[in-house]
Amino acid sequence: MSKAAGLKVAVLDQHRDFTGADTVWEAACSGFADLLRLERSLQEQGEAIAALGERLTQEHLNRYDHDLERFRREGGYEMEARVRAVLHGLGFDPEAAPHQPLANLSGGERGRLGLACQLVTSADLLLLDEPTNHLDLETTAWMVDHLRGLDAAALIISHDRAFLDAVADHILHIEAGTTQTYAGGYSSFVVQREERRLAASRAHQKQARVIAKEEDYIARNIAGQNTKQAKGRRTRLARMPRLSRPPGDESAMAVRFKSGGRGGDQVLVIEGLSVKVGDRLLLERFSSVIRRGDVVALVGPNGTGKTTLVATMLGDRAPAAGSARLGDTIQFTVYRQDLAQVPREKTLFDIIHDLRPSWTRGQVMDHLGRFDFSGDETLRRAGSLSGGELARVALAMMTLEQVHFLVFDEPTNHLDVESIEALEDAIEAYEGTVLLVSHDRALLNALSTRVWHLENGRITDYDGSFGEWELARDERRRQADAAARQAEAARRGRERQVEARRPATPDRKAQASAQRSARRIVEQAEARVQELEKEVASRSALLADPELYAAPDGSARAGTLAKELDFAKAELETAYAAWEAAAAEAERLGG
Repeated sequence: MSKAAGLKVAVLDQHRDFTGADTVWEAACSGFADLLRLERSLQEQGEAIAALGERLTQEHLNRYDHDLERFRREGGYEMEARVRAVLHGLGFDPEAAPHQPLANLSGGERGRLGLACQLVTSADLLLLDEPTNHLDLETTAWMVDHLRGLDAAALIISHDRAFLDAVADHILHIEAGTTQTYAGGYSSFVVQREERRLAASRAHQKQARVIAKEEDYIARNIAGQNTKQAKGRRTRLARMPRLSRPPGDESAMAVRFKSGGRGGDQVLVIEGLSVKVGDRLLLERFSSVIRRGDVVALVGPNGTGKTTLVATMLGDRAPAAGSARLGDTIQFTVYRQDLAQVPREKTLFDIIHDLRPSWTRGQVMDHLGRFDFSGDETLRRAGSLSGGELARVALAMMTLEQVHFLVFDEPTNHLDVESIEALEDAIEAYEGTVLLVSHDRALLNALSTRVWHLENGRITDYDGSFGEWELARDERRRQADAAARQAEAARRGRERQVEARRPATPDRKAQASAQRSARRIVEQAEARVQELEKEVASRSALLADPELYAAPDGSARAGTLAKELDFAKAELETAYAAWEAAAAEAERLGG
């Protein structure tokens, strides 16, 4: 392994340290320590030059010019703009950052700030370890665009399959003590990996048949007339390089969730639910019903209160108003984001044995083995485990519950890709109801049948998959942007005034008549513009309404409205032109 001379490397590990920084801004600028020192030096040199007067020498000027050129060359003038852009993209307020104390940041915010520190630097190579762990869907999308626009290479460790598909052009897969490189993103890697495994499996089976045939010949002839040939074959067989059995998914978890039976059709009934934390309103008067067989994806920006909402819906905290109640026969279990359900003081063996006291030691060991724990590992205390190991224990506990309703709060945060795929398959095969809080776009795309989008104290309930919801959301944004542009164009159109000279020798009566006629035409044209503006605004508002897309015929209705909107916009453009022409003529006539 070698590294090119002068290569600048920026490393993001999972343990963020901001030594020497007290504010968000200072931490974000930590990668520019040399430039900041140079900037302070330039300020001091400038003050000294101003104070020297007649004692100023060419040496002073040469040093200042040299340092100024270095400051420009190394990006000093772009430094502040770059830091502000990255902080804004990762969800921080650039205006507040210089005064925002590091001590007040949450764990997720510290993670995002650590990522900002690496992204603002002008490195040739970025080494990013799980960069999307603390990012919501919107911020991850920004991250994808940012990485695509960087003039730098990146080596990324990530379990986020959709993110890898969006940014990676090569995959380095580490498996069974070996590494293999694949071209393309994650989806391409999955196909190529299966093809490679199939080819390796066939080669291994073919060699095994050859070896068996040779061993049979040797066994039959080693003591007979063909002993010389048998001994020769035995020598060649001993020298033959053996092909290893191709690695498969043996290290992935064997997850299976058992349903508690049919249960009721109404799993969770929510009526006028409001949720508050202190004086902050997280949700206002939300009503809905989760029905048997639903897989509901609860999504929204970080900090909107998704975990608090789930706790309220399940009865762990009191609502500010309204109610949320489970069906009479409904049993549920929860995968908690902080993994608090795993008792840290117990061994893995005791955790499972306490849940299944009638099981033999062998049954407990077999169950833990399905989650990749074996031998002495089962005697470890849970408090000594890593985040990924704790996640596997939590899932091992959940699979022992026979319930009607599974609730997952960020289940993929600590799992590797193979384990996430095993979890995805298990949820897909589960016959009950699921509430899934996640930022994992691939998981949401694969599983969800409904989407609850929480933002600004309101939930939009979309009856459809996550992918369909994203398309509908993007269409609403497009329509809102178009309406805003149209309104701005209308405002500019109303402000346009055309100046023209009065006729040199007009006939007064003819002129007055022409002016009255011109004014009437202007008024009629303006009335038509206002009528069409209202029509455009009305259809834009309907298209921007989330309730439209939740209706059974929402897609068809949206298509009709979109066509009507396009026709109204075309008519409005024509009306603008007529209005402007009439106004110009009226101005020319002195009206």
